[in-house]
Amino acid sequence: MATAFYSHPDCRLHDMGAGHPECPQRLDAIEDHLIGTGLDVALQRCDAPEVDLSDVALAHTGGYVAELKDFMLQVQEGGQPRALDPDTMVCRHSWRAAVRAAGAAVAATDAVIDGEVHNAFCAVRPPGHHATRSAAMGFCFFNNVAIAARHALDVRGLKRVAIVDFDVHHGNGTEDIIANDDRVLMVSFFQHPLYPGSGAVPKGENMINLPIPPYTRGMEIRELIEAMWMPRLEAFKPQMIFVSAGFDAHRDDDLGQLGLVEADYEWITRRIVDVAERHANGRVVSCLEGGYNLGALARSVGAHLRVLAGVA
Repeated sequence: MATAFYSHPDCRLHDMGAGHPECPQRLDAIEDHLIGTGLDVALQRCDAPEVDLSDVALAHTGGYVAELKDFMLQVQEGGQPRALDPDTMVCRHSWRAAVRAAGAAVAATDAVIDGEVHNAFCAVRPPGHHATRSAAMGFCFFNNVAIAARHALDVRGLKRVAIVDFDVHHGNGTEDIIANDDRVLMVSFFQHPLYPGSGAVPKGENMINLPIPPYTRGMEIRELIEAMWMPRLEAFKPQMIFVSAGFDAHRDDDLGQLGLVEADYEWITRRIVDVAERHANGRVVSCLEGGYNLGALARSVGAHLRVLAGVA
């Protein structure tokens, strides 16, 4: 079976202004790399649908969803960008992009569970892992991975899912949503201290947080993953794995100071796939989070996808 690649042109329309690192060109860089390397022929292209807001409500409060929709549609009608926080802007196309990004994660989840594809990657924006149960922050509006994980549990009837987050920034929103939900095991590493300043003390017993000091290189992080993530994942036996795939821990990315390279992302992905093959019938849904150096992002996503597609 194929690896699905979910995206949508609406995800390119969300624009937080000139010079903002979370820019539409991120998806263009990924697309150019896939075509230039020929990797695109190994992927099954899928258009991201709009998410059903009932799925969003599995991870976010009804009040937050209603207020965010109202705010975004006001901007859509008025046309002038407005800020939700100092680094998270809404433009007239942001609602369209946000519902496609979350919709991609849910549709990918259904396709993988139904056996239509083996696994999936969602090349979408805005990202999601900083969006808490009731607040947007850190470039994020809807928590795409948390929504998809809850859909797998609450709608599709799975009993145990894992979330793997390897963004350079702590996935505080995901932690807020799934803390102490014993159906979910979350494992992550992130640079600490760094935005958003959380994660050193986990909010629940169902998470393994690895705060990593600046300038740590990939081999040291691999050793920590092997020692700290893998035993818990093996014991948990997830029926599906969701990935918050941030590539801003790359040594070339200016938003962090960790030292990963493409080979490290390939290794991490292989370890995720190994667990999925043993316990989850290979079921993995990965969603793009960070990664702001366009060249490093494109190459790292390529390394990630080659493992998912079995061509590495």
